[in-house]
Amino acid sequence: MTTNNLSQTGDFLSVTRANEWHLEPFSFSLDNGTQVDVLDTGVIQFTPKNCGSKDIVLSSAVHGNETAPIEICDELIKGIIKGELSLSHRVLFIFGNPASINIEKRFVEENLNRLFCGAHKKGEQNNEKIRAAKLEAYVSQFFNAFSDKNRKRIHYDLHTAIRDSKNEKFAVYPFLNGKPWKKEELSFLLSCGVNTIMMMKSSATTFSYFSSSMFDADAFTIELGKVRPFGENDMSRFEKAKMTLTQLITHDTVNYPEFNFADFELFEVYRTINRTQQDFSFPFSDSAANFTGFAKGELLATDGDTDYFAEVDGEAIIFPNAKVALGQRALLTVIPLQNKTDFV
Repeated sequence: MTTNNLSQTGDFLSVTRANEWHLEPFSFSLDNGTQVDVLDTGVIQFTPKNCGSKDIVLSSAVHGNETAPIEICDELIKGIIKGELSLSHRVLFIFGNPASINIEKRFVEENLNRLFCGAHKKGEQNNEKIRAAKLEAYVSQFFNAFSDKNRKRIHYDLHTAIRDSKNEKFAVYPFLNGKPWKKEELSFLLSCGVNTIMMMKSSATTFSYFSSSMFDADAFTIELGKVRPFGENDMSRFEKAKMTLTQLITHDTVNYPEFNFADFELFEVYRTINRTQQDFSFPFSDSAANFTGFAKGELLATDGDTDYFAEVDGEAIIFPNAKVALGQRALLTVIPLQNKTDFV
């Protein structure tokens, strides 16, 4: 697709899927003065003529089979390029793993969302590690474009979960290294239809943690539902998220409802269980939903000769995946958040 075609159709997703791992950069301007910079395949930056005070990264397709967020971002990009949406702030859109979109799988060789914060430097190189390094560089370049420390940096990494969840939509709040959680950010999530938040208690190698830890961005991994193929998503279930994201990028400021703890279900990570043996299994079925709770003493996982049992009543499972590579996280467990004083 030529630059002229993209400027007319806005179909950056098709350009991305036709160039799985690399695309030569090019730029053009919209009639409203917005600068469009295609930095690479799946990476497109918009700079309105009069920039507001926010630098916003919206990423999707870090796992290629998580299609609803891809469709949301595709619609937003088309709307911007075709002049249907007028931006108030700089926005960087990222389709993280185009090759995995095309094969309708989470990844090609390695889980891209375990390769940030320098994890891509470890071990034998592959396309996903090379891609993670590039995405880190593009985000760094985007956030470092202005030296003004008063600019608000935002990164929402949009996903859908492998399995159903008792709470259909939920978000992962990266570890903040002792800094308080922000009520305004939770109010934003609630406006997106997300009222369940999981507070992380340690560093990670995820895309959202990279932006949070390196650039003090307000960043989240946002799970908007369950994995489904293109064409099978009920997009009406994502309307709140799409509307709120649209307001975020097109309005100077957005006012959210007053924060109220009663509107949320807040959890904290209780522990992480890694797969260390080939013989790893869960006692529950593949249909067991995220946030399913277990009674104290119930079996949660078996890793070779090691059994893991629920240590407290109500210990709930998140992201169970017995097929992860050895050494990677196979399961998170959570409990209701105990301390609600660390909010501003």
